[in-house]
Amino acid sequence: MLVPISWLKDFVDINEKPEELSKRLTMSGSNVEGIEYWGTDIKNIVIGEIQTVQKHPDADKLVIVYVNTGEETIQIVTGATNIKAGDKVPVALHGSTITGGKKIRTSKLRGIESAGMLCSAEELGLDDHGLPKEMQNGILILPEDAPVGKDIKDYLNLEDVVIDFEITPNRPDCLSIVGVARETAATFKSNFRIPEINLKEEAEDCVKDNVNINIEAEDLCNRYVARLVKDIVIEPSPLWMQRRLQTCGVRSINNIVDITNYVMLEMGQPLHAFDYDKVEGHSIIVRRGKTSEKIETLDGNIREINESMLLITDGKKPLGIAGVMGGADSEITSSTKCVLIESANFFGPNIRRTSKQLGLRSESSMRFEKGIDPNICLQAADRACELIEQLGAGKVLKGYIDVFPGKTAPKEIPFNPDKINSVLGTDIPTNEMVDILNRLEITVNSTADGMKVIVPTFRSDLVEEADIIEEIGRMYGYDRLPITLPTGNVTHGKLSDHQKYINEIKDVLVYNGYSEIYTYSFISPKVFDNINAPQNSSLRQAITLLNPLGEEHSIMRTTLMPNILDVISFNLNHKVDELRFFEIGAAYLPKELPLKELPYENKRIAIGLCDDSMDFYDLKRVIETLFKKLRIKNYNFLQEQHFAFHTSRCAKIVLGNDVIGFAGEINPDVLENYEISKRVYIAELDLDIILSNASGKVGFEPLPKFPTSDRDLAIVVNEKVLVGDVINTIKESAGNLLERVELFDIYQGGQIAKGYKSIAFSLVFRAEDRTLTDTEVNEIIEKITKHLQDKFNATLRE
Repeated sequence: MLVPISWLKDFVDINEKPEELSKRLTMSGSNVEGIEYWGTDIKNIVIGEIQTVQKHPDADKLVIVYVNTGEETIQIVTGATNIKAGDKVPVALHGSTITGGKKIRTSKLRGIESAGMLCSAEELGLDDHGLPKEMQNGILILPEDAPVGKDIKDYLNLEDVVIDFEITPNRPDCLSIVGVARETAATFKSNFRIPEINLKEEAEDCVKDNVNINIEAEDLCNRYVARLVKDIVIEPSPLWMQRRLQTCGVRSINNIVDITNYVMLEMGQPLHAFDYDKVEGHSIIVRRGKTSEKIETLDGNIREINESMLLITDGKKPLGIAGVMGGADSEITSSTKCVLIESANFFGPNIRRTSKQLGLRSESSMRFEKGIDPNICLQAADRACELIEQLGAGKVLKGYIDVFPGKTAPKEIPFNPDKINSVLGTDIPTNEMVDILNRLEITVNSTADGMKVIVPTFRSDLVEEADIIEEIGRMYGYDRLPITLPTGNVTHGKLSDHQKYINEIKDVLVYNGYSEIYTYSFISPKVFDNINAPQNSSLRQAITLLNPLGEEHSIMRTTLMPNILDVISFNLNHKVDELRFFEIGAAYLPKELPLKELPYENKRIAIGLCDDSMDFYDLKRVIETLFKKLRIKNYNFLQEQHFAFHTSRCAKIVLGNDVIGFAGEINPDVLENYEISKRVYIAELDLDIILSNASGKVGFEPLPKFPTSDRDLAIVVNEKVLVGDVINTIKESAGNLLERVELFDIYQGGQIAKGYKSIAFSLVFRAEDRTLTDTEVNEIIEKITKHLQDKFNATLRE
């Protein structure tokens, strides 16, 4: 927000230097980004009156001008064509400086002495966009009442200091000269004043007899004020107004448009002026747009409207996009004779969405989207009409139309001085706090329920006690707050048991050559087809995002398997062959769709393996290592079929009575979907169940006193017999003397009948109280062999 100090002084008395002003305002919460100095290089330029204009004797395109500068009449040679005797013009005298630092000295042009230069608007640093064509290409002609001899900088207020404020989104009231002046007055304890608006309303007609206002979308338009001005005279704005607009970064158009922009900058309320004669039926209807409806805006572009946007219409055609930009069909032109002034309050979030959808952001939309006090609409409309009267640009009709369906009342917030001092660490007297709030136009009342502050409607950012404490703190001065060390009980942070278990899991996997990966929780709906998930699979019950970046990231994952496959495919395509990955992350499982409550975030671990030297048993081994590290014993691997895995190379993993996941070789059809030509082994486990069964307790037992007795047992069984079932039978048959059983060989081929396989185990026996004899061990082996034969029709391998 650019704020000229000269404009600021209309509302508050300040004498501080710009640097001190900026420093104090920054400390009170109005952050200053920069200071600009305007017109400091302009020197020794005065107002002169042209006495005579004569032709140059030796140049067709030059003239000799005699100018009265107040102290003397000087001779100047110029090529300007828009001047005549009696004109008041800026005169750069000998030794003067114009914009840009260029020096002007007495010189000769075609043999005739020129004692200075007549200045154009550009040479004075003025924006000539709002001036008549002849002045844009020639000398700046001043008003007839311009005092001869007066310094042009003082007359046109060319020398000014402009402060650039960074206005935070929660302070829309400061997007105006009045708002910044209020903050300035509060900071410097100066008198803040808003001049009283005095309207003559010279036209005899009444607005209510000539205009009808109807708000159909009351949820998007909180208030609509209309005033009418007739006998409009369209002409350039006075130079003082053009200069103020220029220093605030706004270009001059014409007097009516400039007045609406001037009031917006001054009061923070955007206005719009319609050509009244172009409003059919002289009715204003505020409604939502219609699908595929179009409007040509003031910038000459055709905009397509949808039902979410708010339009200003006359019942037959759109007149403007509410709060964003007016339409070309009702634009103010040189032929405009009657103007309808709109001062409305629109719903900020809707203006923001509309502006974003259309790619059209204006000074008006920027203010509306942050929220504007609806209670200033009428005051802003009156101010615009007052300026029109002051400039002689038209006659204001009596009265106004004010449609205000949702009136806003001031808020009440508890006021507790003791609490404020406690939070700030200060000892500010109550009367000083009250004075601070009063300077911000926040009143303090005593009620039966205690003291309360009445928050004005322009301070929408104040909603609770903490906000009032902040107001007291910033105005008292953050630099005045006492320096204290923080107090409190210091606690020693530590990891929870589950966090420790997760770190142990990561350590085991890393030590076994696996790399941890992190992937997005947002995935594509296509992944379920890629992993062959049935249409009725619970995995497809995924949460859809309202504003996804694209289809590839439009739902929240219900499984980690597709992410692992994506990473493996990516690495294989980049010529990385030996791949071992794991990821610990959440799967998002909704209790019902559409969502009525937050989904269950199921923590899972996925392990992926793609290495020609490794197979399913390597994957199984690392899972068993994890379980051993976490001291989990009651688990089992059972053969199972799963849509994503090979039909005969998949196991479900059961922990107690819970199925915690699957492990196996990925189905070739799934690998083809991911353009993977190598075998891939993946396990996905429910980490929540694993962690709940993990134990941090370490059991100790004495070292055995007696030696082991080892035996190897090789049997031949049907190839469909599961090794796990065989091991369980061996354990049941051997009893407590069997210390350990391990599979060390599976063989199919020569010497083994077709449809059968040879499986070999290493058995370790030990007794705690004696050394086992061969006879005892042989008896156990015979018992095991008998049970295997009875249950699996197993035979000892010769």
